[in-house]
Amino acid sequence: MAKYTEEEIRNFKKITCKIAGDYLGVSSMAVSIGMRNDLLPIGFAIKKDDDRYSESWSYHIVDERLIAYKHGKINELQIQNIEKNLNTIIEQFEEMKKDLLFILSEDVD
Repeated sequence: MAKYTEEEIRNFKKITCKIAGDYLGVSSMAVSIGMRNDLLPIGFAIKKDDDRYSESWSYHIVDERLIAYKHGKINELQIQNIEKNLNTIIEQFEEMKKDLLFILSEDVD
């Protein structure tokens, strides 16, 4: 298995399950199954619904999450809290956008 430095991980345009597996010292299959089952909080596994005959997944691995996970500095609860806070921020921006569009539409009349 190839070993990567943190800097190399950060410089990849896309981190594959193979790269993540090599970095963590596990197989790429362990990475993909861990991500599919929400057991490995290093990114997102998304099931594609476009293929009726076989199961197809895509993976988005976040470099900083991968590095933090390797060093034991991140857990699923922290991830959930981060994602919850991001969702709240996004919802607030959506409300602000609606308000702004409403105000702008009144100015047109």
